[in-house]
Amino acid sequence: MDKTVIAFFNNKGGVGKTSLVYHLAWMLADLNVRVLAADLDPQANLTAAFLTDDQMIEIWPEGDHPDTIYGGVQPLLKGVGDIAQPRLQQIDDRLAVLAGDLALSGFEDELSAQWPDCLARKERAFRVISAFWRILQAAATTHQANVVLVDLGPNLGAINRAALISADYVIVPLSPDLFSLQGLRNLGPRLREWRVQWEERLAKNPAPDLKLPSGRMKPTGYIIMQHAMRLDRPVKAFERWIARIPEIYRKYVLDEPGEPGVLINNDPHRLALLKHYQSLMPLAQESRKPMFHLKPADGAGGAHIQAVRNVYEHFKLLAHELGKRTGVALPPD
Repeated sequence: MDKTVIAFFNNKGGVGKTSLVYHLAWMLADLNVRVLAADLDPQANLTAAFLTDDQMIEIWPEGDHPDTIYGGVQPLLKGVGDIAQPRLQQIDDRLAVLAGDLALSGFEDELSAQWPDCLARKERAFRVISAFWRILQAAATTHQANVVLVDLGPNLGAINRAALISADYVIVPLSPDLFSLQGLRNLGPRLREWRVQWEERLAKNPAPDLKLPSGRMKPTGYIIMQHAMRLDRPVKAFERWIARIPEIYRKYVLDEPGEPGVLINNDPHRLALLKHYQSLMPLAQESRKPMFHLKPADGAGGAHIQAVRNVYEHFKLLAHELGKRTGVALPPD
């Protein structure tokens, strides 16, 4: 049975997407869900969040990188075979990481070149375009994962097209500003375009034994990352942008007419509104752990203790909501 793949994507950067995936992966693992966190962003920020510098040096040696997602596609790039068996970084009993790689950007041109060749029924083209999905499924099987969380870079290039085709569900992290709204306007039509184009290609698969992703990539909601208020951003401006999110999401991502009177607080497509947690994030980064794992020994004493409890409850609620929308089974409260 195929493993559920959830992609976190916004073609506008700086919305806190990687931190969201990192914390959600840890929370699901805390809730006894077996999780594979996959870093398909060539910037590899998710990998850097999970691994120490010494660990990253080990998996990024000079030459081949067999312990990263790039190592998984190297045989295809070299023309010497199909995907390689993925190697995982074990973070916790229930949490593993498929490490990212700056070298992955070198796969972009190959993905672009092979996309039209799928229409010509060329088997290699299908093997290249489906490489991410097949690697994710193999890695999830190795880890016996219940779910795969995928972190993507902020662009609409060929790497993200192949990665999103691999996804069953797409979650959009947002910040309440003009740029995130513009990102939604670009993202929705492109998802629909890629979905239709992949359906056309699926019908032309020349290799009956080659299993391919369905390309479902169902929009499953958005998460607002509420960053700290800047002095040049008055509260009214913040409220202006956040009030428009439900309408823009419906119109451009879901291709549905907007509904009057739908606000952030009653929008069924909003999964969560997460606070900035400004005082906890530096402590978490220094301690190399999620914010809700911080202890007094990490500097989270005094007023921080309640904040740690709050962030735990916020991410726990988000994890359960995600489970409801994607069918990922979580233990009852």
